[in-house]
Amino acid sequence: MSYTAHIDTFAFDNLPPAELQPEYVFELPELQFPERLNCAAELLDRHVAEGRGDRLCLQADGVRWTYAELQDKANRIANVLTRQLGLVAGNRVLLCAPNNPMMVACWFGVIKAGGIAVAAMPLLRAKELSTIVDIAQISHALCDDALRAEVLGAQQKSPVLKSVCFFNVRAEDAGSLEALMDSASPHFEAVATAATDTCLLGFTSGTTGVPKATMHFHRDVMAACACWPQSMLRAHADDVFVGSPPIAFTFGLGGQVLFPMSIGASMVLLEKASPPLLLDGIEKFGATVVFTAPTSYRVMAQQGERIRQTRLRKCVSAGEALTASTRALWKDATGIEIIDGIGSTEMLHIFISHREEDARPGATGKAVPGYCAKVVDEQGNEVPPGTVGKLAVLGPTGCRYLADSRQTQYVQHGWNLTGDAYLMDADGYFVYQARTDDMIISAGYNIAAPEVENALMAHAAVAECAVIGEPDSERGQIVKAFVVLRAGHAAGDAMARELQDFVKRTVAPYKYPRAVAFVDQLPRTATGKLQRFRLHGQ
Repeated sequence: MSYTAHIDTFAFDNLPPAELQPEYVFELPELQFPERLNCAAELLDRHVAEGRGDRLCLQADGVRWTYAELQDKANRIANVLTRQLGLVAGNRVLLCAPNNPMMVACWFGVIKAGGIAVAAMPLLRAKELSTIVDIAQISHALCDDALRAEVLGAQQKSPVLKSVCFFNVRAEDAGSLEALMDSASPHFEAVATAATDTCLLGFTSGTTGVPKATMHFHRDVMAACACWPQSMLRAHADDVFVGSPPIAFTFGLGGQVLFPMSIGASMVLLEKASPPLLLDGIEKFGATVVFTAPTSYRVMAQQGERIRQTRLRKCVSAGEALTASTRALWKDATGIEIIDGIGSTEMLHIFISHREEDARPGATGKAVPGYCAKVVDEQGNEVPPGTVGKLAVLGPTGCRYLADSRQTQYVQHGWNLTGDAYLMDADGYFVYQARTDDMIISAGYNIAAPEVENALMAHAAVAECAVIGEPDSERGQIVKAFVVLRAGHAAGDAMARELQDFVKRTVAPYKYPRAVAFVDQLPRTATGKLQRFRLHGQ
């Protein structure tokens, strides 16, 4: 067994076998990492140690923390975890909150203590949270008090979750995280974790609806900070980052926390970041760099003159394909060229992108320095330019599913197959075509069709159903459900609304079907297999 600082070796023991992991590429000088590395110490403690503790780090409504103040909070949380709540290095900790300062402080506290952060979106219900807890065998949870009911509901379903502590508690509570922090020491030396110790689990939905836990090392976090941000984003220490993706998404974690802190810049956290509220935040906090999905850019472009009066200078799009029309609309309205990119939870962040001056309408870009990419056929052979095939990627990060047989689907012949269909043009630009599975990507959210189907089938009126992604000019895709009703139930607008509300109460609300079609039967093969492809265009 190679060196690990983890006392709880659950993550180490459940890594994919070496022969099933992808190849890794560390050719750039900045990707040469020491054997022992704690990414929280690199991203936070280093700035304080080097005299930048007084620099602004984090802003939110009513909050302005310097790097030193965030370090104080993170250290106290690390002490609470290790001295009061019994955490040992390698334990998994559920973090569930909107994008707010305490969520960030908890993330750093967990990582400094040698724990493994498992961030979950604040919209998830108890059922979904309990699945995450069971897969990751999560023992501790630090969560926003606004999510108390769902988190406690998950704890009831999953007895392995022994310690739950809430923050941002509205009333006096001796057991709140803040109360425990008050009596904790502000000093904590980050655990000397291995560069190859897992520090975060990022959950992603599979096409079966059963989520997969992607395992990322301390070195992966620092590699993500060293590649795309340095070569493509090219921000500086005086920039102010803001965005809409939840920190529970690795896109949000990178763009709003890791990348600004890697260069000593500052972040703005918005608990709610609809396009109007995101634009308000850009104005209020003087944001210069924004991360959001094409959906938001299309809406905010209507306020082009207002945006031109702000300090905004860099705009990043990911989460779904950026159309040429959206790029042009934003450029015409604001004068700013969008930096497009594709990443994945499995790869941690963006691996194909471009600089503003190299943008090409309709194309995602080229492989980010540190990564290489190609388009392959079903046998894994590279195809000629202009040919549609499967996107394959190599780099310093790669897919490691926690104890999941689907590892062999994502990693083949040492390459990461992202599930995206692409072509590469004659100039080496990668052009997105479609998803190669049944994943629905709506306004930047990944939604597994079978999960929505399972939620619908729990309604007493539903006999059968099938869910697909339908093209939509605003959201990229919307969830559309085809429903066969049981006898005695009437189709119509009222039933559609009832089913939509039912799904919202069962799973995260963004997964609900925005369109419902009632049909007499679903298309199936002779053996009874559902043929989703025949539903498209209906």
